[in-house]
Amino acid sequence: MELLYPMVISAVAVLATLIYASYLDIKDRRVPFKTWYPMLIIGIPASVWLLYMKTGNFSLILGYLSLIVSFFYANYLDSHEPGEPFRFEYLGITLVLPALSWLVLPTTFNPALVPWYAMFAGIFGYISYITWKQKPEGKVRPKRKIRESNVEEALNRWYFILIVVILAITSVLMFISGGWGAPALFVLLPAVFCGVFYLFGRMHLFGGADAWALIFISFCIPTFPFTPILGNTPLGFLAFSVLINALLLNLVAPLGIFALNLIRGNRAPLMYMFFGFPVNGEHIQQEWGFVMEEFDEKKGQVSRKFIEFWDSIRRMYAAEGRVYTKDLREHPEEFSEELALCKKAGTVWISYAVPFIIPITAGLISAVIFGDFLLAIMKFFVTGA
Repeated sequence: MELLYPMVISAVAVLATLIYASYLDIKDRRVPFKTWYPMLIIGIPASVWLLYMKTGNFSLILGYLSLIVSFFYANYLDSHEPGEPFRFEYLGITLVLPALSWLVLPTTFNPALVPWYAMFAGIFGYISYITWKQKPEGKVRPKRKIRESNVEEALNRWYFILIVVILAITSVLMFISGGWGAPALFVLLPAVFCGVFYLFGRMHLFGGADAWALIFISFCIPTFPFTPILGNTPLGFLAFSVLINALLLNLVAPLGIFALNLIRGNRAPLMYMFFGFPVNGEHIQQEWGFVMEEFDEKKGQVSRKFIEFWDSIRRMYAAEGRVYTKDLREHPEEFSEELALCKKAGTVWISYAVPFIIPITAGLISAVIFGDFLLAIMKFFVTGA
């Protein structure tokens, strides 16, 4: 069994960081971005060390770093506040790394990469310009035409899809041309995987801390440190196995909630029985979760209905219209009407609020030691072994 020492070191650092992040998420339901620094400080150099050991290809190493820097720069653009100084040096680093990786360092120049780099630089350059020109509240320039504003809004929201596509395509081109060969998967797979979860986080379909946890696992441990008990996966991409195991382990919670609701005699439409439970409306501020019901009061009578599934998804995407018990606790003055209705209703159904970062942590441990649970289950049903 081959032991990849850089990945072993990185896995220990990632696990320690995830355990601490899980503690913060349980305690405050918030994981500051700086929480991830320890695993990144150790994990990224460890991955560079691994790539150098296995390939010695500096073009590939810079391609891997280009991928990481692109995500960090996108996060910088997304979190930049109007009026703050703009760090153009970040843009410079983001553009220089892929230029060196795709166009300068490969032994054979591939002209097909030039238009893709031009698009990469153009997209990041334009979004940087939009971000830089934004003015603080109260100093906004005259409004432009609605159509132009909508175009800028769409670009700001969705431009990273194009960046991820470009990173994936250039990885394929470097694989085909022989510039990177098969190790191009070290860039291609994380680009697609991390791109999906970054966008899920932006669309509020996935917790921000959970999305970053999966993204950083992909960056810091791109492959298994050693052969797991259940065997290697076809592509050897650890982060995907972590996600699969986390999802399978997380299925235990809904089944447990459903059983608990049956035992306690709680009644609701079937789907809600798996994902929520009733709490005392008087004490809802002490609970954790999203309110699953809507209330209305007419002539002193409180009526209630469950929020439909697709309506809940729409509210998640819009980042509005969902009542979080943490908001009720921290900003009661903004939710005085909702609090009054909850108290009058007597009981309120809320979703269970086990942070997904806990299954992710369990998924990492199980994936490193045992391997991919889903692949093992499929092998069992296909081969019986």
